Amino acid sequence: MFINFWYPACLATELSDRPLKVMMLGLNFALFRDKQGAAHCLSNTCIHRGGSLACQGDAAPGKVVGNNIQCPYHGWQFNKDGDCVKIPSRGEEAKIPPRARIDAYPVQEKYGIVFVFLGDLAEEDRPPLMEAVEYDQEGWAVNLQTYNLQTSYQRSIENAIDPAHNEFVHPTHGFSGQRPDYYVPKLDLIEEEWGVGFMADYESSGTPDEKYVKLRDKKTTRAGSGSWGPSQFWTRIHPSGSFFMHQYTYDLPIDENNTRVFLVNLRNAGLDDEMGARLRERNLIVAQQDIDVLDEVEPTQTPADISKEFMVPADSCIIKYRDYIKSYEKRGWRIDVAKMNAERATGKIVHAIPSPRRKTEDGWVLDQVPLVPAG
Repeated sequence: MFINFWYPACLATELSDRPLKVMMLGLNFALFRDKQGAAHCLSNTCIHRGGSLACQGDAAPGKVVGNNIQCPYHGWQFNKDGDCVKIPSRGEEAKIPPRARIDAYPVQEKYGIVFVFLGDLAEEDRPPLMEAVEYDQEGWAVNLQTYNLQTSYQRSIENAIDPAHNEFVHPTHGFSGQRPDYYVPKLDLIEEEWGVGFMADYESSGTPDEKYVKLRDKKTTRAGSGSWGPSQFWTRIHPSGSFFMHQYTYDLPIDENNTRVFLVNLRNAGLDDEMGARLRERNLIVAQQDIDVLDEVEPTQTPADISKEFMVPADSCIIKYRDYIKSYEKRGWRIDVAKMNAERATGKIVHAIPSPRRKTEDGWVLDQVPLVPAG
């Protein structure tokens, strides 16, 4: 898992006037909205006595007080920047020590999703969020869906950019391995600054949905997928010369073995609500086909050594994606998960993802999450 990328924390509709605790990259975070409705994200652990800022208990829940989040343990309040602004036990006139602060993370709300930048890079140095470029464009309709995987985010991304699995996992995407002349067609690779993808021409048996079938005007579908950063990917499906479906998927690594998937599905035909409902149902069917396979893949994480899996030419996009992953590790952005888990298992240490303020300010109470050394 990597710091210094944007991650989807929750659906915008899931974040209300009560703090929300979300696990990302194996750590807990507190998300909340201020009285103007703006979303914010802090490290979840209060630096006083370890209280959970987004505690979900009914007896003593975390609270939003004005524009601040209040710890349910001793009432300490923190603002959106992570600064403690109230320590009730010290009285109203007491000065708040500068070290009484926790990590706060940049937030942006787009596509019906609350995204959080988990890292310490300055704004001008941050990798961009993958843009769903057709969102809000005239002539496009959108579906937003989410589901969970019991496997690592990297398995999910590699499944998306794997052209060979469609024939056997998705009956409507091929012929279920029944054609003796089946092969993976030539892939037109697309390499960008933050990822790699492909487009190719496929023949398939097609969907049983009669209304959807009418939107197709040829037997061959132009389609492909590509990665963006470690845990996002795009998919383009062109069943005809004029009907396009473009999908943007943002994976949240809950921890090293569990993933929440946020899917923004856009289409430029069949814009009515009935077709939207049909496609939502169809998307979940296709997703479940992937889930059934991915939840039983072993090991749940991609092997560190590529020689532990036997690759073939159809895996060229996956191999290049792994090169991108290695480049992020060389920058010093990879979390040392084994060390983090070992330290946490003692019950004496809680970590925080380093926030941008750690670049310029010292004296933090919580330990920074251990990282694999750069290079």
